[in-house]
Amino acid sequence: MSVLTPRPSAYPSRVSAEPARLPRTDPVVWGTVDDGPLDEAALARFATSGYLTLDQLIDRDEVAALLREVDRLAADPALAGDERLILEPGSGEVRSVFELHVLSERFAELFAHPAVQAPVRQLLGSDVTIFQSRVNRKPGFRGREFSWHSDFETWHTEDGMPRPRAVSLSLALTENRSDNGSLMIIPGSQRTFVSCVGETPDDHYRESLRNQQYGVPDEESLVALVEAGGIETVTLTPGSGVLFDCNCMHGSNGNITPFGRCNVFVVFNSVDNPLEEPFGGTTPRPRFLAAR
Repeated sequence: MSVLTPRPSAYPSRVSAEPARLPRTDPVVWGTVDDGPLDEAALARFATSGYLTLDQLIDRDEVAALLREVDRLAADPALAGDERLILEPGSGEVRSVFELHVLSERFAELFAHPAVQAPVRQLLGSDVTIFQSRVNRKPGFRGREFSWHSDFETWHTEDGMPRPRAVSLSLALTENRSDNGSLMIIPGSQRTFVSCVGETPDDHYRESLRNQQYGVPDEESLVALVEAGGIETVTLTPGSGVLFDCNCMHGSNGNITPFGRCNVFVVFNSVDNPLEEPFGGTTPRPRFLAAR
């Protein structure tokens, strides 16, 4: 266990024996309609639900090129044994590749494109930096689930992100169907911070990327969030995407269909929200998980 001491925080977690649901004290939308391409209705949807879908951000040819790039990275012998490659428990297939914007010029160019960055800067009300990027592959028949979680809980506790002023983009490279393990979101959950229990072990990230055991919300809190907002499954066509707030409670089921799912994720953090020391009293995670 870490010998460091958790720091005072507006969003304390993993410091108490009992879970808690705390009201968010920060905005969900930081910018205005004058700051970017999203209209008032889109900003209102994001503020209310915590997410927003974007149709056809890239065309079919670019989708095919990005899929080839994903396959290249997953098979690159230079990355064998690299921490940035996460394998499926049991099968050994590549589940995720992290730090895409460092490993691939093509992905770096995609993430810098105005069509990607403009709505993000508008939502965050500032210029942005890439906090994290990765591809998640969920193969047919054996793709594993991702349990319910809030990204901000981990990023605040283990990485030192002070405020929930970050937005994730999930870009579909294959069909995201209602039955092949697509993203599920609890609308409105971004307005509540779920404080979790348990002291974080050192180097927890090594296990959590395969099977998270700390920073997991309690069932009573999940029931309360679902009773208030329901559950929505985000279906996407290849080339479309979804923007979602860093404190949205989300997860996905396993994939037992024949239809594999492959999505690229990139997290943009406000330049006005630089990382500090982790609030949970642990040592900072590696750069590929939390770029400083």
